[in-house]
Amino acid sequence: MHPAPVRPLLVRGLLAGLAAGLLAFAVAYLLGEPQVDAAVSFEDAHTHEHGAELVSRSLQSTAGLATGVLVESLALGGLAALAYCALLGRTGHLGPRPTALLLSAAAFLTLHLLPFLKYPANPPSVGEPDTIGRRTALYFLMIALSVLLCSGALLLGRRLTPRLGPWHATVAAATVLITALALAYAFLPAVDEVPEDFPATTLWHFRLASLAVPCALWASFGVFFGTAAERVLSPGAPGLRPAGTGD
Repeated sequence: MHPAPVRPLLVRGLLAGLAAGLLAFAVAYLLGEPQVDAAVSFEDAHTHEHGAELVSRSLQSTAGLATGVLVESLALGGLAALAYCALLGRTGHLGPRPTALLLSAAAFLTLHLLPFLKYPANPPSVGEPDTIGRRTALYFLMIALSVLLCSGALLLGRRLTPRLGPWHATVAAATVLITALALAYAFLPAVDEVPEDFPATTLWHFRLASLAVPCALWASFGVFFGTAAERVLSPGAPGLRPAGTGD
């Protein structure tokens, strides 16, 4: 199997990440910022201590939000492109676009959805300031576990395929993954610091928005990068052949 053209794919991954980041920023601004404003208003109404505002709220919700989303999207696009190069030739007969969509779906699942199910995002004014370090560590621990468990399930499925066949191997690997995730959810500490009088609708809409942002990011990245990668890789490119095939 010939090596994948890493540099062209990396450049296109960065550009696709930047383009996807623009869409993710639009989703975050339109869906998330109204809920953040509502949470800030709730916090202001329930506290009598107002420190000096170092950065205005308008700047946070525009330039600050855009900078954070675009920098993260650019970095994730580059990492995803490198992962894509490693996947080429190892996904059966999938072409460039399906492989990009598969990679995007896996990234959304492992980096966002599975950690979110255990530790959903909370808006400002939800959570004790003294526990922010602990909550952050638990969230990143859940991300690491999600990546490790999903990778382990994938390897298990590949090992079981020669013995059980693709269908039964997939079912067995999925069962092991779900069981391991359930144990992780059960044994990791819970975080429940939502004030009793915090508006439930604001919390719900904020959490939906926080999940919609990475969903928009990875869905659009899969489309943009898959299209760009297909232009780099011809339909008969050696890098798309299954692993283990000769020249």
